[in-house]
Amino acid sequence: MSNTAQALKSLQLRNNLPIAALAAACEQYPKPEGHLYSYGTAGFRSHSKWFEPVVFRVGVIAALRSKRHSSKFIGVMITASHNPEDDNGVKIVDPRGEMLQTEWEPYCTKIANAPDPASFITALDDLCTKFKIDVSKRSKVVYAYDTRPSCPALVKALQLGLAAMETETINEGVRTTPQLHYMTRALNTQGTKDDYGEPSIPGYYKKLSSAWKRLIRRREEGSLLIDCANGVGAIAMKELLEYLSDDFKATLVNTDVFVPGVLNNMCGADYVKTKQELPPSLKGVLKAGQRGCSLDGDADRLMYYYLDEKNIFHMLDGDKISALIAGYLVEKVKLCGFKEPPRVGVVQTAYANGNSTKYMQKTKALPLVCVSTGVKHLHHAAEKFGIGVYFEANGHGTVLFSSDTLENIRKHEPQTPTQDDNTKDLKALIDLINSTVGDAISDMLLVEVILNHLRYDARAWDSLYTDLPNKLVKVNVKNRADFQTEVAERRLTHPAELQRFVDSQVAKYPDGRGFIRPSGTEDAVRVYAEAASKFEAEQLANYLAGWTYDFGGMDPAQRPKEYLR
Repeated sequence: MSNTAQALKSLQLRNNLPIAALAAACEQYPKPEGHLYSYGTAGFRSHSKWFEPVVFRVGVIAALRSKRHSSKFIGVMITASHNPEDDNGVKIVDPRGEMLQTEWEPYCTKIANAPDPASFITALDDLCTKFKIDVSKRSKVVYAYDTRPSCPALVKALQLGLAAMETETINEGVRTTPQLHYMTRALNTQGTKDDYGEPSIPGYYKKLSSAWKRLIRRREEGSLLIDCANGVGAIAMKELLEYLSDDFKATLVNTDVFVPGVLNNMCGADYVKTKQELPPSLKGVLKAGQRGCSLDGDADRLMYYYLDEKNIFHMLDGDKISALIAGYLVEKVKLCGFKEPPRVGVVQTAYANGNSTKYMQKTKALPLVCVSTGVKHLHHAAEKFGIGVYFEANGHGTVLFSSDTLENIRKHEPQTPTQDDNTKDLKALIDLINSTVGDAISDMLLVEVILNHLRYDARAWDSLYTDLPNKLVKVNVKNRADFQTEVAERRLTHPAELQRFVDSQVAKYPDGRGFIRPSGTEDAVRVYAEAASKFEAEQLANYLAGWTYDFGGMDPAQRPKEYLR
């Protein structure tokens, strides 16, 4: 008898798991030695070379998650979003299209790192016991994947995990991450009072395009230039354009979906935000005064930009998108004439530009909260408002409507033609917005509708407030766990001496602000600084980076020359 067989025979499980099927499948995808995986906000991420065993195990976890939710559909998305093409990732989507319940994350991590079939099955048994999962229930999973070359092999691994649990599956093929979130919610709400839409990809396009047509006021001149990052967003945009009216004029660029090596390469939303410049492929294509925008690799992030009459690049990031949407919605709600108007609020992270925060709070008098980095933190905070607007500066975000607000809007009886028109607009906006997750395509249509209603061009939108110059630096350290934060990651609790230095440096600069926080995915620390001028922001960032490098236990002789002390 083999060691594996002996280990399996000695297992004393509390749940009736299909041991033979799970063990046989696990042996086909053994965990590679020396690789540790962690389930975070974006699920699992890794170089695709080492990733098949993880995706197989996620298939099993997703099946158990479905059983825990009385056989509702659970979503699985295979993508690494804005990461390089050689990376890949996988995440689980809960029944209403939301992210996996946080309490499951450590169990996912434990299961992914189990070194052999016996420990893998034991970890599954622990999960079932902890969450009282009835293994005898049916399981249903809908899945999709992006355009990365590694996806076919990873899908095969996922399918094996699902088959081991005898799961009913729907393979949606190559789709954007937001489309998979939409499908998960639509499948589970079909025929209920919370029906989210037709549970199909054409249903997704019909819902967005129908809302767009109900909202658009006038024909726009010119064409929106859309950088699709050579990702799955190019496929979705081409398909969506067939449903939209001729009033939506768009030119798609970076649409080489299946050309090796081009995904997110020198293009896409992350390139624009990180480099704060126009993608090289758009130079000479984007005209002065024309609006352009970039999706990321899986179309859940959005960045806008334009060139002024001097061909100077101006970026309109997640903060500017949030300011536009929140300001518009708060005025729209007023015009509807509600007896008890829903409370519109904004959620940001510490990375939000200081002047965006001032604009929201002082100019628009909007309630605003700051939370730790990570979409799950923003999403949960936004749920506390009647209408919650959340965007990260990187362009990932959406708008949430509470169940009470949706009921209030449904029952509202306008008293004037103006109230009636604005109430109809609000109902159409609810259909246009993909509230399950940040959706670059839905967000883009929302931005275009608002600009159309307000008769704003890109310059007018940009003039809502002026961004403070800022700089973000990634500093490598020996152990990111040495850096601990509080107050939504805006202050260090350890090392305390480093926080005292941050305070002393920030005080030297007009409009100065800075913070240091550990990365969520690698042994590095993020340093953010902003100040009244670009020179001062960069100088402050480099001082903070220099001290962080030294506190991180790195070799002073190897300190990058731009870091200051």
